[in-house]
Amino acid sequence: MSTLRGRTGPAGLPQWDRCAVMGVVNVTPDSFSDGGQWFDTELAVKHGLELMRAGADLVDVGGESTRPGAPRVDEVEELRRVIPVVRELAAAGAVVSVDTTRAAVAERAVEAGAALVNDVSGGRADPAMVPLVAAARVPFVVMHWRGQSLDMNNRAVYTDVVAEVLAELRTSLDAAVAGGIEPDRIIVDPGLGFAKNAEHDLALVAHLARLRALGHPLLVAASRKRFLGRVLADGENALPPARERDAATAAVSAIAAREGAWAVRVHEVRASADAVRVARAVEGAV
Repeated sequence: MSTLRGRTGPAGLPQWDRCAVMGVVNVTPDSFSDGGQWFDTELAVKHGLELMRAGADLVDVGGESTRPGAPRVDEVEELRRVIPVVRELAAAGAVVSVDTTRAAVAERAVEAGAALVNDVSGGRADPAMVPLVAAARVPFVVMHWRGQSLDMNNRAVYTDVVAEVLAELRTSLDAAVAGGIEPDRIIVDPGLGFAKNAEHDLALVAHLARLRALGHPLLVAASRKRFLGRVLADGENALPPARERDAATAAVSAIAAREGAWAVRVHEVRASADAVRVARAVEGAV
């Protein structure tokens, strides 16, 4: 790993002296955040380029919804959705991350130009994933995960969410390293919203320093998630739509940047790109 002004980033990617911004490109018909707006390949590529112009340092391309309760798509369909978008964005100069739990999709995406594999299962969903990433020598996101989206809400049971997430992440990190992934290429993600309720997510955001103590770059993916909706709920506990949570997302981006996160993953880039730059300016003024 290399360090710029106190912030450490994974080997194999560009290095920034501030928290990076990862823009989301959902090539799905059922995303909780955009309702399939970028399901068409041409539109998805156009959107990825727009995110870059808005300030995204990386773009994360996914072809399978991971919203709570979402059914899985088959491998052939996921490949059809993802690979053309990865290829075109990489050819246009984007630093592309592929959001997948399948080793076959990750392999094809890396061949198409993806520079990072973002696996919400942390390598647990597909036993071929860790060996594939190890052989490809690309950075790998290990996220806290307790099971597939279809029933993950049933797994949101903790006595001490921060301690338990840390312990479970350590197990996944150890497995990734034992499987051959170089430690300096591993990124850690607390998995906000995955088998967690609003109180759990807020507790994890409040203890990002403990997550950083795992010794790996930290990715924070709070964008438009339910816990922000809970915070913003009106007097009748009605949650605002996902698209009305971008200001709250930018607030978490600023917090994450101030706590030394390597990157934030967001749907609306401009506000978070501004937020992380302000956080960096404040760091520089201390």
